[in-house]
Order: sequence, then C-alpha cells, then structure tokens
Amino acid sequence: MLRTILTSAFLIAATAAYAQTPNSLGQFNDWTAWSYPGDKGTVCFIHSVPKKEAPSSLNHGKVAFFVRTSPSENISHEANFVVGYAFEDKSTVTVDIDGKKFTMFTKGDSAWLLNAAEEPELFAAMKAGKSMKITGTSRRGNETSYEYSLSGVTAASDKVSSTCK
Repeated sequence: MLRTILTSAFLIAATAAYAQTPNSLGQFNDWTAWSYPGDKGTVCFIHSVPKKEAPSSLNHGKVAFFVRTSPSENISHEANFVVGYAFEDKSTVTVDIDGKKFTMFTKGDSAWLLNAAEEPELFAAMKAGKSMKITGTSRRGNETSYEYSLSGVTAASDKVSSTCK
C-alpha cells in the first residue's frame, strides 16, 4: 500500500506536463482513480504499479500502467505504460492478459498500443482478467517483465466513468 501511495505521488507529479494536479477518486484494491481539469474538460485516469518486477537484480525505477479517459478529447481508454529507464530504440512491449496479447510501441521510457483501435479490447480484457504481464527490452538490452494484479480495474473505471463526463 505504501509503495502504491509513493508511486502515485511520483506519477501525479509526472502528469503535471499534461495538466494541473490530479484529485484522488479513491483506491480500488490494486488500482487508483484520478481526475484533473484539462483545457477542454475533465480528464480522468486509473493507474497501478506492478506486483513483481524481473529481473530483480535490476533497478527498474518508477513503473506504472495508466488508462486515460478524456471525453472532451474523444479519448475513452488510452493505455500508457511507463518505466524508470529508456526502452530499446524502435522496440515493442508485449502486454499479456490471461493469454490475450497486445503490442505497444515504445518511445523513451513509455509505451502505447501500436494499434489504437485495440484500446477498447485491451480495456475489456483488463476488466475481465485476473493478471497482466508486460515484457520489454531496455536500451541496455535487458529483458524486463512486470506482473500486475487486475483486481480493482472495474471499480476504478466505474468511478472514472461516473466522474469524467
């Protein structure tokens, strides 16, 4: 819990590039929900930190997964994965939710779905799934993986849906 709070504080500061300081909408098992006023309307997101990071011998930095919603920008489930190091140039990240796989492209320390049209499918898999594993390669060539619990995704997203209209 403390790790989630500390990571949340770090990531909230990181969202300052997007907008003002987010307001907590609550903790929902392993996921948190947030909102902030954007230029065109309210923006909301859910986020979580991994339960496991591998290899354990590496410094992974701050790692988190976000799903952003901004009705005024016509964004409903934009997934974003952030790590504390640079990914290998022109690499991809694989998201595996209970055997269903999605590919993300990388830029710097972040990754987004390669095919944005898959965002609703990814989000539905997150809501229906139990766990999510993300694998990628660092700029130094290290293969990394992260395991997330999906407990709380539905409750957090329900809170976002009722707040972010």
